[in-house]
Amino acid sequence: MSTPTRTPAHAAARPDTTVLYGIPNCDTVKKARAWLAAQGVAHQFHDFKKQGVPADRLPHWADAVGWEKLLNRQGTTWRKLDADTQAAVHDAGSAAEVMRAQPSVIKRPVVEWADGRITVDFNEADWNEAATARSKP
Repeated sequence: MSTPTRTPAHAAARPDTTVLYGIPNCDTVKKARAWLAAQGVAHQFHDFKKQGVPADRLPHWADAVGWEKLLNRQGTTWRKLDADTQAAVHDAGSAAEVMRAQPSVIKRPVVEWADGRITVDFNEADWNEAATARSKP
């Protein structure tokens, strides 16, 4: 089993590195990190609380998965935002502003896989299926 290491803000630019972005006390992030460790997937962890949100990655993630999926409108942080701030989110740019200011509104975890894929959230069945597909010749 590999132990994840902390990653500098721009580590995702290195090829062949899986980087998991999130908040360490988030239950979904904990499950994802445990799954990666159990599968022996070497990865780095980027802590939004300590390291912030890498602004250069937000547009990349939004292009890959869509800003609507990246923005967690069901979470407590979103619900605590004032109505004007919520109403002002209408496109990728305005969503990115809120995500930079309030990293907890980002759906977690965001994973930049070593093969270039970007995923948001953790669904064990989907991740198992993807791992099986990658391991087939």
